[in-house]
Amino acid sequence: MGVSARQFEEMRRRLAGSRAVESAGLPGRDVPVARVVLGVDPSLRGTGWGVVRVDSGRMSAVAYGTVKCPAGWERTRCLARIHEALRDAIREHGPEVCAVEGLFHAQNLRTALVMGEARGASMAAVAMAGLGVFEMAPRKVKLAVAGHGGAAKAGVGRMVQRLLGLDDAPGPDAADALAVAIAYVHEAGRVSTNPPRRV
Repeated sequence: MGVSARQFEEMRRRLAGSRAVESAGLPGRDVPVARVVLGVDPSLRGTGWGVVRVDSGRMSAVAYGTVKCPAGWERTRCLARIHEALRDAIREHGPEVCAVEGLFHAQNLRTALVMGEARGASMAAVAMAGLGVFEMAPRKVKLAVAGHGGAAKAGVGRMVQRLLGLDDAPGPDAADALAVAIAYVHEAGRVSTNPPRRV
């Protein structure tokens, strides 16, 4: 199928209109491209976060860490700490979008509720900063980073270290968060039948 010069020029003009690539009428193309992505791996006692920058197609880690809350802390204190830490990271590093690891099947209801609370505290901090939040399925994250949807945490950490050119492997929670951001970068702007879901 041919494209006329006029049609080509019209397509080029539409795509060049903004820094973030929006839908342009294509299914699965509603995930914006961003230069700075915040990845979050929520957990009550150890929420991982990582900021990844993309320059000329190369990714690098801007900053990353783990929001640690001691076992003796009440849940409400942990949730406040998670919210504050992510708010501060967003202010300092200026991400344009956030990717959060999706829900997994918890072994019991209590675990699911606690994880949901940590996720809510994280997403509230991101939403208050005005960032779009996109959910990445855990298997899709592992597939994008390690090439296998069932990859172990250690393997994901090593691949994150290699992909971002880090001297040392990040802690497991921070590595997971960086992996979420990397997976988002891979998915953003692509036509996909199963794109990251905006939440």
